Parts: sequence; structure tokens; C-alpha cells
Amino acid sequence: MRRLLRIFLCSVTGVAFAGEYAVFASGSRLHVDRHETSGGKVRLYNAGGYIEMDRAAVRGFEAEEYVPPAPMPATPAPVAAGWQAEACPTKLADAAADKYGLPRRLVRSVMSRESDFQPGAVSPKGAIGLMQLMPATAEALGADPRDPAQNVDAGTRYLRDLLEKYDGGLWHALAAYNAGPGAVDKYQGVPPYRETIDYVGKIDRDLKKAGGVTQ
Repeated sequence: MRRLLRIFLCSVTGVAFAGEYAVFASGSRLHVDRHETSGGKVRLYNAGGYIEMDRAAVRGFEAEEYVPPAPMPATPAPVAAGWQAEACPTKLADAAADKYGLPRRLVRSVMSRESDFQPGAVSPKGAIGLMQLMPATAEALGADPRDPAQNVDAGTRYLRDLLEKYDGGLWHALAAYNAGPGAVDKYQGVPPYRETIDYVGKIDRDLKKAGGVTQ
């Protein structure tokens, strides 16, 4: 686990810095540090790793000016009335992050993108709760997805397992959480789905704006 965290932290630690945006054929944009083109392939680099895809999938690149990191919010997201303090979504996220050895900021960011901290959220595809678990995934993890505490615990454990599967590769793990490991394995990286590219990019920017991953 310590080796995993070293690899993972190297991929996301640091403040926001000048880079560029890869503009995909679908119109989606993803922040990267730099790129290299060779033949019909292009490599998109982010900190210590990269993803490779067909050159035709990338429309072009846009430069980005340096942006100072934004401070982390001083207060957590609002919680639905009637919730007990121990059931607060951010408290559940922090507890699960500590349990599975992940940065709290990462789990909070995933929860924000998945459900906007709404425990009763249900997607059109049937994903449930704060971490938006599909019923089959929740069953495989032995969790009741409609129980907020079990939902967050199982979702964080699943995220930890994905980071281990991809040797600490943040982009790969996030893409697999959003689109499924099968899609990541098929494309050997972030699949060219607009939703997944936006998802990975938003969480990556969230972590960088916070000045890296902190507890």
C-alpha cells in the first residue's frame, strides 16, 4: 500500500502549473502537462505518467497560462436536514479515505463528481448513492448501496482496488471508476468517451487547484 501511495502521490502532488489542453475530436478538453506525437500516435503526459491514443482522436492543443492554486473551501458542502453529524457525506468520505489509505481530498472530489454529496442520488443508468454504485458492483462488494455509510465505504474500497490494479495511475483508476475497467483495458488508458474525459479532467483539476492531495 505504501508503494501504491508513493506512485499515486507523485502523479497528483503539486500546485497548478502552466501546461496545455488536448482538444479531442468529440469537443472534450483535457488538461495535460505536454504531448509528444510519433507517427499516428500521440502521448499525453500528466506528471509522472502518460496515456497514448490515435492521433486522429485529438483535434489539436491549446496553451494554458499559469493559474495560482485556489484555496480549499473552509466549510464542507451542505448536508440534507435531519442528518446526524456522523452521517455527513464529507465525514463518511474522510473516514473511508483514512480506512483505505487514500487522500481525503481525492475521495471527496470523486463523491462530488458522482453525486454532488446527495445520498439519495440515482442516475439514469441505475447507479445509486453518494459514490454512485451500480447494484451489481455493490453486490460484489457486499454492500447495500442505499445505506450511505456502506455506499461510501464500498465505493472508496473499489477506488483503492482500481488504483492498485493500475499501479497507482490516477487517470486510469478514475476512468475505470467512471466507464469500467473493461473500457480502460480496451483502450489501454482513458477511453475516448466525452463523459469519461470530462470526469477525469475535472477531478484532476480539482486536486491541482487544492495544491495537491492533502489530508
